Amino acid sequence: MSDWRSFWDSEHSIYVNARHKDVHYREIADQIAAFVPGPTARVLDFGSGDAIHADRIAAVAAEVTLADAAPSVRSAMTARFAGNSRIKVIAPEQVTALPDGRFELIVTNSVAQYLSADELTGLLATFRRLLAPGGTLIFADVVPPDVGALSDVRALLRYAANHGFLLAALVGLAKTIASPYRKIRATLGIAQYTEAQFMRKLADAGFSAERLARNMEHNPARMTFRGRPI
Repeated sequence: MSDWRSFWDSEHSIYVNARHKDVHYREIADQIAAFVPGPTARVLDFGSGDAIHADRIAAVAAEVTLADAAPSVRSAMTARFAGNSRIKVIAPEQVTALPDGRFELIVTNSVAQYLSADELTGLLATFRRLLAPGGTLIFADVVPPDVGALSDVRALLRYAANHGFLLAALVGLAKTIASPYRKIRATLGIAQYTEAQFMRKLADAGFSAERLARNMEHNPARMTFRGRPI
């Protein structure tokens, strides 16, 4: 396994048990739902992962499009939400073919670190085109240069203790030492940005930008940004 897409398309232990996965996606869905501007809004969750609680977003929006690079993840989401006409599942390649101004809200969470600088630039340009006038971009879980694996471990253990899966988290961390994730991260690295650097990325792509007070993910040392087309 030599790339991130292959990793996310495989059986992995990022979520240490079913409770971890459920709590994670429920909290993310609720936070995305809070950004939905109204019941007629169309939402894109880009790099959605399993998104097992996307129905919570669809309950307050007209349409939710889930885009993920992993075919197995898309297949599972398609089956899960087959009965929900408000939820659509597509590949990232299909996102670029969507019409201008398609979405009132675009959210991407825990994606920036897996993109090259050129890929991020291209993605921001696509998002700028796809956002309706007055729309909102939320770019979450951006990793600063001074935040490393130790910060991730501390944040996971706090999160696990608060949500009742601490023992499973300890076991999961032990497994991660020999996991493909650790090997790929050591080989490929992850992209990291200061607040100023990411704000500049957004500005260069045609967004007004602000860092939000709270990161969308459970690690408070990482950053979430809001951008609006200008």
